Amino acid sequence: MLYRKLGNTGEKVSILGYGCMRLPVLDGNPEKIDEKKATDLLRYAIDHGVNYVDAAYSYHGGMGEVFLGKALADGYREKVHLATKLSCKRVNCKEDMDRFLNEQLGKLRTDCIDFYLLHAVKKSYWEKMKKFGVIEFLEKARTSGKIKYTGFSFHDDLEVFKEVADAYVWDLCQFQFNYLDEDFQAGIEGLKYAAEKGFAVVIMEPLRGGNLASKVPEEAKKLWDKAETKRTPAEWAFRYLWNYPEISVVLSGMSETEHLKENLRTAEEGYPNSLSAEEKSLISEVSNIYKSRIRVNCTGCKYCMPCPMGVNIPRNLSYLNDIFMLDDVGNARFQYGVLLLPEEKAGNCIECGECEEVCPQNIKIREMLREVREFMEM
Repeated sequence: MLYRKLGNTGEKVSILGYGCMRLPVLDGNPEKIDEKKATDLLRYAIDHGVNYVDAAYSYHGGMGEVFLGKALADGYREKVHLATKLSCKRVNCKEDMDRFLNEQLGKLRTDCIDFYLLHAVKKSYWEKMKKFGVIEFLEKARTSGKIKYTGFSFHDDLEVFKEVADAYVWDLCQFQFNYLDEDFQAGIEGLKYAAEKGFAVVIMEPLRGGNLASKVPEEAKKLWDKAETKRTPAEWAFRYLWNYPEISVVLSGMSETEHLKENLRTAEEGYPNSLSAEEKSLISEVSNIYKSRIRVNCTGCKYCMPCPMGVNIPRNLSYLNDIFMLDDVGNARFQYGVLLLPEEKAGNCIECGECEEVCPQNIKIREMLREVREFMEM
């Protein structure tokens, strides 16, 4: 495992971090974490050098932190830098911030959270949190020893990113970035801006919800096969990110043993500035292939869920993307018909718009669901 400095904190962190948003579950229920499998995966990662673990209040319906409190027992808590997040969405008054922090400390079975982030910051949330005195709250929490470092995860445009970055001496920021998202939200400019200010950058969605590693378009496969050094699509995606010296940690939600082991192997070679000009050009070519085919910019984060009508929004949008990226309407229709419950289908959307208000990607979800209906039901 390779390690990098985490901004100006003085801490050294593994370049691969364990993201706990997509832990293995039982019966397809996100609140029923497969604790045996998830614990084995997490501890295997830590035993092999991963020392940054990322959680949030809302992950797995609030059960993610409860799971981590148990999984990091037996001395594992002392081996990692533990990060979790304050739910900006759920904070409705000043007192909520202390209440949530104390609840999270209890769930995680720890006296101090190493990295405490504001979760999913966007313009509306930022204005609300400022009104409730979030900076003073963070300072008080740090002084009391309940948290060690501060940060924010981000889902808005570059202008808002800079505003938040300038508002406080943060220790780190976290945002979505991969070779398809160089100009999305914070993007490369935000990456450079954060590094210039001296705080660390933690990357989420390195594989775009797994899309860059699975169901790879044939044109992209042919390009990858042209490379002198053979790598899997996932390995290319991670190596692209670790090539940036400004990036400290890349998070991955590893729910399968083979994915974890592959990522651990890849991390052994994730040096900054290690890709050749030819390799960077190849990644750019593959990026252009995807960008020419993708229909909707959904990462499957599930911030839009639950839908009041029961529509499984991420799954519907994934079938729409399958059609455009894989040129396979028949298989998408088959899966739509067989794997979705009747209430989960796009036809149940009443276009209330609640999903669009919370979507980090600013997707026109109602319009996309109408398109799903046209492909699948009409």
